[in-house]
Amino acid sequence: MDRIQAMQMFMRVAEAGSFVRAAETLSLPASTVTSTIKNLEKYLKVRLLNRTTRRVSLTPEGMQYLAQCREILALIEHSESTLSESVARPQGRLRVDMPAGIAHFIVMPHLPDFYRRYPDIYLMIGVSDRQVDLIQEGVDCVIRTGELNNSSLVARPLGHFRWVTCASPDYLREYGVPPSPEALSQHRAVHYFSGQARRADEFRFVRHGETFSVPVSGNAAVNETGLYIKMCLAGFGLAQLAENIVADHLQEGDWWKC
Repeated sequence: MDRIQAMQMFMRVAEAGSFVRAAETLSLPASTVTSTIKNLEKYLKVRLLNRTTRRVSLTPEGMQYLAQCREILALIEHSESTLSESVARPQGRLRVDMPAGIAHFIVMPHLPDFYRRYPDIYLMIGVSDRQVDLIQEGVDCVIRTGELNNSSLVARPLGHFRWVTCASPDYLREYGVPPSPEALSQHRAVHYFSGQARRADEFRFVRHGETFSVPVSGNAAVNETGLYIKMCLAGFGLAQLAENIVADHLQEGDWWKC
């Protein structure tokens, strides 16, 4: 027996003074309402209603139970309403961990709009690319790029990056423009390493739907996107980055896209 539903039916019967009228307001068969109230009385081991051929009236116990039902159902309605408002207007602390490149170049430009929409959120942004223990560190969500190695995590794709291979004009003037991805093995690159991607000595490409890697050599490796960008701009070598992260540099001519 659904006790909440039984309480609601009992209230309707008490207010209407009739099983038939209560059933009409609930759009239920009168037999359903009658059997539900009988089961409720059986469960409570007390008679709640006096029944006559013309009218239904409350027993003393029924009057007491009616008052309690009103309080309980009002509290439930208030709780549901409060919860709905909370969902409609999120609030509280939200701790997110993400790589530096995503934080600086993708998330940061959208933060003003985020706070206009969710002014009651206290946002904590951790910048890293390491393995995070969500429970131990109190992190609500982690944003990462690449393949998901831990299948025990609940993950959802947020989007896709288009990766571009970049070089500074000074570098290309000195070493020339690579005619193909395979030619990059004869060029110098700035390596990128992180806790999530240990290999830093290859660039990946997609050709005709197939992914392949090209080994690249170099004498410098970094683990922070901002420094990675500056090293490439300074002519230390080629770099492979998400296009939306370097779009401004490409547009302004600071880089060439290989």
